[in-house]
Amino acid sequence: MYSFKNDYSEGAHPRILNALIESNLVQDEGYGEDKYSQEAIDLLKQKLGRTDIDIHFLTGGTQTNLTSISAFLRPIDAAIAAHTGHIFVHETGAIEATGHKVITCDARVDGKLTPKKIKGVLDSHPDEHMVKPKLVYISNTTEIGSIYKKRELEDLSKFCKENQLILYLDGARLGSALCSEENDLKLSDLPDLVDAFYIGGTKNGALLGEALVICKESLKEDFRFHMKQKGALLAKGRLIGIQFLELFRDNLYFELADHANKMASKLSDGIRQANLTFLTHSPSNQIFPILPNALVNELQKDYLFYNWEKVDAENSAVRLVTSWATREEEVMRFVERILRFCQTESR
Repeated sequence: MYSFKNDYSEGAHPRILNALIESNLVQDEGYGEDKYSQEAIDLLKQKLGRTDIDIHFLTGGTQTNLTSISAFLRPIDAAIAAHTGHIFVHETGAIEATGHKVITCDARVDGKLTPKKIKGVLDSHPDEHMVKPKLVYISNTTEIGSIYKKRELEDLSKFCKENQLILYLDGARLGSALCSEENDLKLSDLPDLVDAFYIGGTKNGALLGEALVICKESLKEDFRFHMKQKGALLAKGRLIGIQFLELFRDNLYFELADHANKMASKLSDGIRQANLTFLTHSPSNQIFPILPNALVNELQKDYLFYNWEKVDAENSAVRLVTSWATREEEVMRFVERILRFCQTESR
């Protein structure tokens, strides 16, 4: 079996493992106060072009989201997300468990939020008899593989500032978004556009780990206290710092994301050759082809992937995800299986 199920089926890039091995017996401080974490923070600040930001290392996406959002909001506050948003669908009510409602907007076309959609939420929550929408949650890439263009983020940023809303960006697949052929954003643009975001390592070559970047001054206070309370302050914090230091020492982070995107593009090209269509337009490492159910059943004999959505009685959309380690020969074998099936069916 070969997996196109997610981008964390493999372990970590060999350079990450080597860096961990080489530093293994070096004694250092705990809880992220080690020299590796500090060097990684300094390096990320350099890459982001800002020194007035706070950076914290956490282990995973859900942990980062719940720790951040619960720290940023008052008990009366709520988050706004797309109806496909990870915090609404795939985090087992983590945000709600901290006492905050997640209000959703329909984003079935492209998975993205817009000022118009957010305004609809604000208009429908006008007084103290309802929760107060306060934080806008977006992800880049989105849950359906789309990306935010710079103008879209600028519009969201402007709207959020005008309405005293916190703009928070989930960057679990930020590498894929920034390396997309359709992207016009730079990593260094983000501190000017959002109040907080994280750079995902787990899904881009690290064993685990995310780098949370807090840009807005009022959100920074006592954040390590919130981390400790939520079980997010890792005693061996160096393990994440070492990985981000290696990922950003040169261009490795973006090289790995670029490889994942290129493998997804090859999958898409091959699927189009079979005259098959897609549920959404995705220029990233997640694609959503619509396949005949018989083909889905055939492919599942040798491949792992998610059945995403039933389209009609005969066809279903599936999710295919490529990673930093996806082998091109496996991509081509998968495409050949699809082409062979479609050619047989058309006879």
